[in-house]
Amino acid sequence: MTAQLLSFAAAGGVTLAAETWGDPANPPVILLHGGGQTRHSWQGTARVLAQRGWYVLAVDQRGHGQSDWAHDGHYSFDDYVQDFRGVVATLARPPVLVGASLGGLVGLLSEGERQGEFLRALVLVDIVPRIERRGEGQVRNFMAGNPRGFASLDEAADAVASYLPHRPRPDDVSGLERNLRLRDGRYYWHWDTRMMQSFAKGASVRERLEASARALTVPTLLIRGQISDVVSPEGAREFLATVPHAQFVEVPGAGHMVAGDSNDVFTEAVLGFLSGL
Repeated sequence: MTAQLLSFAAAGGVTLAAETWGDPANPPVILLHGGGQTRHSWQGTARVLAQRGWYVLAVDQRGHGQSDWAHDGHYSFDDYVQDFRGVVATLARPPVLVGASLGGLVGLLSEGERQGEFLRALVLVDIVPRIERRGEGQVRNFMAGNPRGFASLDEAADAVASYLPHRPRPDDVSGLERNLRLRDGRYYWHWDTRMMQSFAKGASVRERLEASARALTVPTLLIRGQISDVVSPEGAREFLATVPHAQFVEVPGAGHMVAGDSNDVFTEAVLGFLSGL
């Protein structure tokens, strides 16, 4: 199944890059990646969902992948929410959102602070309002690291292997090229490091996230990586107590990057949830 390329106009002159799979007449699912990732994080899942009868959109969020970097350096949560709402507005009916980390926070705020009908359902991938600061700090440190880039793909792969020691380092590292930009003979990560200033203020939106969780009425699924250092078992229980209608799946052996750590199990969990809608 071949992906189709799309683009969306967002605020501040930013253009968002996206790919779609499946028939646009089918019910839509939007896949929204986490901080430091790109739409390519979802390719395996996207194809399976499309084969099962869904119209799938995977979007590069502003400052990531092939989407524009914000000309004014604005990367607040409200900027990301506005971008996402703009994508949803192009659809004929409310989509299901599958949001990982940053993408999940954007979806939670968008649905919880909605005005009128918005999402059909929400899947939060290893993210809840109560984020473990140690794990969050490790994510931010990785994203802010290596500001001078890498001399080779192997150097970049070594950095990823150090950050994700539970995941085997691949022998073929060519796939990393999709997450890097080649500039002046060196490889740099595919994200704008200016966004880190906004991410550092994440604690200031926790009250909004908690209020959004309390406001959820749509079908909701929380997927947690069993060895995640960003979402603790206590954080997951707290969310499920706040959203008693939410379903919960824990993926064995997976960390914060659940889809990348155990894609088949992750995809089956999403399909099981979607089949019940």
